[in-house]
Amino acid sequence: MALELSVDGHSIFAATGGADFDPALPTIIFIHGASMDRSVWAVQARYFAHRSYGVLAVDLPGHGKSQGALLPSIGDIADWVMRLMDAAGVKTAVLAGHSMGSLPVLEAAARYPERVERAIMLGISVPMMVADALLDNAEANNSAAHDMVNIWGHSMTAQIGGNTAPGIWRTGGGLRLLERGGDGVLHNDMKACNDYTTGLEAAAKVACPATLILGDGDMMTPPKRARDLMAALPDARMIVLKGCGHMMMSEQPNETLDAMIAALK
Repeated sequence: MALELSVDGHSIFAATGGADFDPALPTIIFIHGASMDRSVWAVQARYFAHRSYGVLAVDLPGHGKSQGALLPSIGDIADWVMRLMDAAGVKTAVLAGHSMGSLPVLEAAARYPERVERAIMLGISVPMMVADALLDNAEANNSAAHDMVNIWGHSMTAQIGGNTAPGIWRTGGGLRLLERGGDGVLHNDMKACNDYTTGLEAAAKVACPATLILGDGDMMTPPKRARDLMAALPDARMIVLKGCGHMMMSEQPNETLDAMIAALK
């Protein structure tokens, strides 16, 4: 099931986890990573939607089924999330974001402490630097950029098979997901990550409980690059998934869900 909202005059699409969205329930808003869409949250969104939460797994503007121009900065995305909440009739929410989507969760929690109940940040590092080769290839819309993200984003175990769900090709599916984003999307999103330089200052302003969920095999945002963020956050915990890479929702969907459940306790 899905909900179509109007934000800034544009149609915005959000999956609701297979249940009707009720803004009176505690709300979780899921924010996807670069050149991705709401589909990455399928397991987690469905679980919480059937356990007394209102779920909005959004397609950011210019992604998936959502209309509107791409948002060029992390701050722009954080502000947009508040306008999304207004459109959905939601006063406060838990924000959960993966990779690029984790940064607007951090920024929104700093800018709007009265509206963010908890911050769950998956696959985060601050700063989230992006290699020049990846930015250049993404700007040129070269397929090499998708290959880089897909290879660096999956652990070695995920790249050789072994999926707990038979018949699912994780790296193949990951590549198709990135390609589906369209020209210019990956570069816009990666540049927003690379340009975000005030994450530690934002972290110091976060008043709500925060949880970082990281994979110990993550080559893009390894746990060691989250140490300064952990130190800057006033109320934070870190959960590290063993044998997991950056694309944790597909590599270890159940373990990722367990970590999110723990983050809400």
